[in-house]
Amino acid sequence: MKNITISSPLDGQLIPLNEVNDPVFAGGAMGRGAAVKNPKGKVYAPFDGEISVFFDTHHAIGLHSNDGIDLLIHVGMDTVGLKGKHFTPKAKQGDKVKKGQLLLEFDPEGIKSANLDTTTPVVVTNHADYGDITFELNDQKVVSKAPAAAAAAPVAKDADDAQYDNLPDDERVAKLIMKYVGGPDNVRSAEHCATRLRLIVNDKSKIQEKKIENIEGVKGQFFAAQQYQIICGTGFVDKVTEQFIKLKPSLAGGSNKEAAYEQMTLVQKVSRTLGDVFVPIIPVLVATGLFMGLRGAMLSMGSEWDPTFLTMTQVLTDTAFAFLPALVCWSTMNKFGGTPVIGIVLGLMLVFPGLPNAYVVGGFANDLKEMGMTWQEAAQIAEYAGKVPIPLDLGFVTIPLVGYQGSVLPALVLGIFAAKLQHWLKTFIPDIIDLIVTPFLTLLISMLLGFLVVGPIMHGLEQVVFGAVQSFLGIPVIGGLVIGGLQQVIVIFGVHHVFSALEIYLLSTTGADPFNAIITCATIGQGGAAVAVALKTQNAKKRALYISSAVPAFLGITEPAIFGINLRFMKPFIYGCCGGAAGGAVSSAFGLAGTGMGITVLPGTLLYMNGQLGLYVLVNAIGLAVGFGLTYAFYKVEE
Repeated sequence: MKNITISSPLDGQLIPLNEVNDPVFAGGAMGRGAAVKNPKGKVYAPFDGEISVFFDTHHAIGLHSNDGIDLLIHVGMDTVGLKGKHFTPKAKQGDKVKKGQLLLEFDPEGIKSANLDTTTPVVVTNHADYGDITFELNDQKVVSKAPAAAAAAPVAKDADDAQYDNLPDDERVAKLIMKYVGGPDNVRSAEHCATRLRLIVNDKSKIQEKKIENIEGVKGQFFAAQQYQIICGTGFVDKVTEQFIKLKPSLAGGSNKEAAYEQMTLVQKVSRTLGDVFVPIIPVLVATGLFMGLRGAMLSMGSEWDPTFLTMTQVLTDTAFAFLPALVCWSTMNKFGGTPVIGIVLGLMLVFPGLPNAYVVGGFANDLKEMGMTWQEAAQIAEYAGKVPIPLDLGFVTIPLVGYQGSVLPALVLGIFAAKLQHWLKTFIPDIIDLIVTPFLTLLISMLLGFLVVGPIMHGLEQVVFGAVQSFLGIPVIGGLVIGGLQQVIVIFGVHHVFSALEIYLLSTTGADPFNAIITCATIGQGGAAVAVALKTQNAKKRALYISSAVPAFLGITEPAIFGINLRFMKPFIYGCCGGAAGGAVSSAFGLAGTGMGITVLPGTLLYMNGQLGLYVLVNAIGLAVGFGLTYAFYKVEE
């Protein structure tokens, strides 16, 4: 077999394919090749040939060169869900193309804003026809070596599968998949991306996974995000999906996302909703935390700053938290289908500068009391200092008004109410006055409800619930031990997004996030366990797949390591949790806390530049060592 060299179709950082954060591409199920990290936003033809496939969602392109190379370019991870948003095609399926011709433009920042990875796999799908495959980009080069030849294992078939042998490949594969997933009655919805048929089923126990893997034309299968995903390959998956839906026409036009949501428990639904609300604002809080960490690092090294310059840095670090309810209200309105700009204004009302801060009001008199004053004396001084609520006299009752700077729950609940109220108003307000009347009534009613009912109740609940968790976190050793040991268990059940609200609360009220320091130990503990499994595995193909699944854990993403390795064998997962518990206990004992949230392990070092970097490295080393050491010492590899 001849070796081939291909120019990269995108500009960026060329990386080996096994570093991609996707087990299908990283494991080579789609073919051999490379990937482009941080692509520049343009896809060019790497050779003369033809566009064999250009997906309707524009996120993936299949090319066939004049000398027989079949190439798949898949822009980003899970970008099929964008349904063409942020993508602008410059050619179409069937076009003849020349090397260097622009095929597609896309917006990397837009894709990132949807919390998706822009890393782009570029794979040769007919790789078995070639030896070494080399990708080149300027002075960068990635070589995918040809695997050693191995005898093909016979494919086991049921006796009655012979009835499908003379059918076209797409129809044969579709009917066999339908048979082995439990029949039409077990399939709730079906859709496909560039390479995979994605199904939501009623009963997972009816799926015969081994038999599906043995279907000629199927390259692999796995469960992810409540979906059963069957790898068929670019181009072929379109035909298989079309034939599959013919077997149950009611599947046409279905939504896997809605079906997956329906299958979730109540706790999972609440977690997913909170995730949808808070994930879009996390990048801003991450940036703020980085600014705080950098400022702390520079000041700790003895740097002296002009007061005006220091004020400018405070603009960078304090703005997001000063107007946090506006961010939460905006994201909540966006999630529940309301007008986002109404959410922004409503959130800004909660932090109106003329209203005293609720936390200041609640804490000022307490501080005076702790200084030895009576409650009456403390209340008098607080009133004189203006640290008391503003009374609103309604005639029959007086309501104390405060602002909710730094609060999370009042803005969240008020955003949900405002979105629902806006939808209800639109059902009867005539279109001709909708533009004026609906926003007016939405803001008026929501503001009154927010200050008179939602704000006081939710702020009190927030202080009780989050305060209790904060107190538990503050228990030396015990708090970190328990949370570090159980955090990844919570990830398995998909309810870890509930902690986003807690982290935001901690940062807005204390300026530090001890939770981040603990969960980074839980994350690297799973990474260490996964690496140990990979090193003890003798099968070269499995070892490469395991390592590619373990690498993302060191960047803060544990799902590939958990679901691809540790949880399958269970003991490595338990040992990884032990690593998280050990690191978390030390973190809790020393009061380690980050200046931001959203990033852990290696990227998380940027949140600990304020003099705590050495301690951060220590707790990570403990989590890694315990997770790796226990697994390497006590786990027997199952080949």
